[in-house]
Amino acid sequence: MAKGMVEGEKIDVGFSGRRCIHSRNCVLANPHVFEPNAPGEWIHPDAASVEQIVAIAESCPSGAITYRRRDGGPAEAPPVVNTVRIRENGPLALHAEIVFNGETFHRATLCRCGASENKPFCDGSHTKTGFAATGEPALKESQPLAVRDGPLVVTPQANGNLKLEGNVEIVTGTGHTIDRATKVWLCRCGQSANKPWCDNTHKSVSWSTEGR
Repeated sequence: MAKGMVEGEKIDVGFSGRRCIHSRNCVLANPHVFEPNAPGEWIHPDAASVEQIVAIAESCPSGAITYRRRDGGPAEAPPVVNTVRIRENGPLALHAEIVFNGETFHRATLCRCGASENKPFCDGSHTKTGFAATGEPALKESQPLAVRDGPLVVTPQANGNLKLEGNVEIVTGTGHTIDRATKVWLCRCGQSANKPWCDNTHKSVSWSTEGR
């Protein structure tokens, strides 16, 4: 299903196939709303309460599930702390007021193994390629940020790293903050010796993003 909204009586539900990492949070949380393996329409916004659907959408790690309320309730608010969580042997999970390619959204899972065919988003290729990278890198000395939220501009560099501009905290898989910055370059070729940070290995190995 392409990105778009399925209309309901009190809430509309959207889905972005490009951003989905198939975590199955939605179909496991409520298979009446998100019907697995359905031959046709698989999203049914009227099959649960607005509050239930909002909770499922806001727990989607990739941000592929979105919503638009019709009952006058609030839209999803950006987090009070912008974070990049490092998944063990897996992608970078962003939760922030993300600004990317003219769009603003709040969650995304971005490739750091270098093998995704859907760059900059993760497509699960890290599992197929056996990508190995700790989710608990060492602490990097940094100072607390005066402001911890606000827009986080995400710019994938051609044949290079992932540039983040804005207030952001780098967090391990177990929740420890290891870096705080207002501008940071993260590895997305999968070969940096200093993951999750870029060390310019992409240049020495002539890594190509194929325009993504």
